[in-house]
Amino acid sequence: MTGGPGVAILWVAGAAVAFVIGSVNPATIFARLLHKDLSATGSGNPGATNAGRVLGVRWGVVVAVLDILKGFLPTYLALRVFGEVPAYVVGVAAVLGHVFSPLLRGRGGKGVATAFGAVLGVRPWFGLAMLVVFGLVLAASRWFAAASLASTAALIALGVLAGTGVVDGTWATTAWTVALAGIVAARHQGNVRAWVRARRRRP
Repeated sequence: MTGGPGVAILWVAGAAVAFVIGSVNPATIFARLLHKDLSATGSGNPGATNAGRVLGVRWGVVVAVLDILKGFLPTYLALRVFGEVPAYVVGVAAVLGHVFSPLLRGRGGKGVATAFGAVLGVRPWFGLAMLVVFGLVLAASRWFAAASLASTAALIALGVLAGTGVVDGTWATTAWTVALAGIVAARHQGNVRAWVRARRRRP
């Protein structure tokens, strides 16, 4: 699309819509329908992993798919309508909506699935690499937090390679991958601190 103030307004509107879509939390919705309280059960996190623990694996998979779609659909549509850089902004907005949902009074999930969906919407090969790393680390550690952080580290590495021209992309791609990974990493601070404490207690 051509530039101009009107297009800039549409970009902002697209990001706002993505934020609202991201803020809708399937895990909490299904938990309420099943008369469960995710905030008081399991890890307390309103995301796919805790939904799987509390509601059952099948529900956890459904929540994960919906969380991925929350990131994928707005980002992919923005890519098709506006182009790559606006799609990056829209993807980040969807993830921010998920982790800081106004519908949950600023709470939300950890953003892994929604970030993965946003990556698939613009850079599907990056998403495939994230999925492979996630699967390998999860199989080795049996720890979702470690797998999530490893996949975001892989995303940053790919972003840096894109910025330096090794793989397709630009420095805007680098900034986008760092932003997404930073959000996810920030949401996993508690897991990292728990891991450090556990390591320190070991003889």
